[in-house]
Amino acid sequence: MSIDSKLAAIRTKQGRAAAELAARVGVSRQTIHAIEAGDYLPNTQVALLLARELQVTVEDLFSLSAPPEPALAVELLCPAPQGAPIQLCQVNNRWIAAPASAAPYFLPEADGTLRGKSVRLAAPAKSFQNRLLLAGCDPATSLLAAMVKQSSGTELVSTPASSKQALEWLVQDKVHIAGSHLEDTKTGEFNLPYLLAAYPKKRFAVITLAHWEEGLVVAPNNPKQIQGIADLARKNVRLINREIGSGSRALLDRLCLAAGVQPKHYDQTAHGHLAAAAIVAAGQADCCLATHSAARAYGLDFIPIHTERYDLIVKQASLKLPAIQAFLNDLQRASLHRKLEVLADYDTRQTGALR
Repeated sequence: MSIDSKLAAIRTKQGRAAAELAARVGVSRQTIHAIEAGDYLPNTQVALLLARELQVTVEDLFSLSAPPEPALAVELLCPAPQGAPIQLCQVNNRWIAAPASAAPYFLPEADGTLRGKSVRLAAPAKSFQNRLLLAGCDPATSLLAAMVKQSSGTELVSTPASSKQALEWLVQDKVHIAGSHLEDTKTGEFNLPYLLAAYPKKRFAVITLAHWEEGLVVAPNNPKQIQGIADLARKNVRLINREIGSGSRALLDRLCLAAGVQPKHYDQTAHGHLAAAAIVAAGQADCCLATHSAARAYGLDFIPIHTERYDLIVKQASLKLPAIQAFLNDLQRASLHRKLEVLADYDTRQTGALR
C-alpha cells in the first residue's frame, strides 16, 4: 500500500508557506515538498510535529491509499462489452477470457468483469488454474461439467461456439477441447474427414460424447402444423437459422437443397441449440433446427429428422495433461451416461470411444 498525503491541501488552506512550516518543524523546505508530492515518507516524529503545528491529526494529514484492484491481462476469446462478466482459463500458459452466459433469472457464475484488455478479478488468479476450457454447442455440457467437478475436482468452463469456430480455437491454442458435429456428405462420417482436410498437419484425438437427434423444434402442439423441411417454404413459417460454421446450419443447407426449398431469414441466426430453441419459445420464430434436448429444455415439440454424432476433439499433445486424463476417465462413468440418456435423450453406447 502507498500513503496519500494531504499536507499540501491543508497547508495551503491555512496560508502557511512551505519554508515557514519547515523551519517550525525542523526540516528543509525540500522535505516538505517531497512529503507533499508523496516522494518522501516522514518518520513518526516529523508526522506528529506537522500535525501539532497545523493543529490537525496525523490521520488528517496521511492515510493509506486503497490497494490496487487485482487485474489480469487476458486474451479475449470473442468480443464482449466493457464490464461483461468473464470466466477465465489458462491454456498453455495464456490466460483466455470467455464471456459468461447470462440466464434470465440469475447472474452468471463468473471470475471477474472485463476492463479494457484485462479482467477485474473477483478472486485470486491461482484459483482458476485447475480448469479446462471447452468450446462447442452441446446443450448438455452443463451436465458433463457438474460430473467432472464432482469426481475429479477439475472445473470445465464451456463457451458457446459453432463446430468450425471451436476447432479453429483449438488449433490456435485458445481452448483445450472442441465439440463438433460436422458431417461429411460423401461418407456420412463425422468430424474426421473435416479435420483431415482442414488441418492435415495437426494431430488430434477424437472422442465421442454421444449420438443425438436433430430435428425441427416448434411451439407446443405445433400450431403451424409443420411436418418437415418442405414446410419451411411456406410464407407463414418463420425460421430462425444457426450461425455459419455450425453443424446445424450445414445440415439445414443440405436438407433444404435436397427438398428444393430456399430457407427464409438467413440473416437471422442464433448461436447454439438452446439459443435457437429459446427464440421459438419466445414466439419470435415458428421453427428452428436443433437437438431434442434443446426442445425439451423449453417445453417445445420436436420433429426428428437426422441422427448425428457429437465428438470432443483435443490435441494429441494435450492427452498427457492430468486434467484431460481425468476428463476422459469421467466420460466412461455409467452415472454420466445415465444422465445424458435421461436428461438429454442422448444415445451413449459409444460415449468415451476414441476414433
